[in-house]
Amino acid sequence: MINSYLKAMRQYATFTGRTSRKDFWFYVLAVLLLSLVAQVLDLVLFGGEVASGDGMVEFESYGILIGIVHLVHFVPGLAVSVRRLHDTDRTGWWLLLEFTGIGALVILIFNVLAGTRGPNRFGPDPLAYGAPAAPPPTGTILPGR
Repeated sequence: MINSYLKAMRQYATFTGRTSRKDFWFYVLAVLLLSLVAQVLDLVLFGGEVASGDGMVEFESYGILIGIVHLVHFVPGLAVSVRRLHDTDRTGWWLLLEFTGIGALVILIFNVLAGTRGPNRFGPDPLAYGAPAAPPPTGTILPGR
């Protein structure tokens, strides 16, 4: 799980290439766990109330730590989401569907589906042995070339 999270954070602004289903969901899980820890620390360090109505736990405060976690993970989350859509042979523009009511469900279904086998128009298969996670950015000078 940590490797998937760190890989996504190292490619924090790489919107090209593909991300496997496993790497995407482990990244999401890691961010959710970090958010939970930050929320608890906000409550412990800075106070706030926890309301539990209808069997659901709700946090009454929104602290600085959870804000930092969300801010730090905004661009990497967007990039890994775009690369995940690329793995299903869809353009990242599909993410705009999340602004509609039903669009988030469509994106969730796309993220659950298996990626395209073999290379597609967005790059090599991330599950293929030895395939790079993402092509190098344009203009990068590769060693030996």
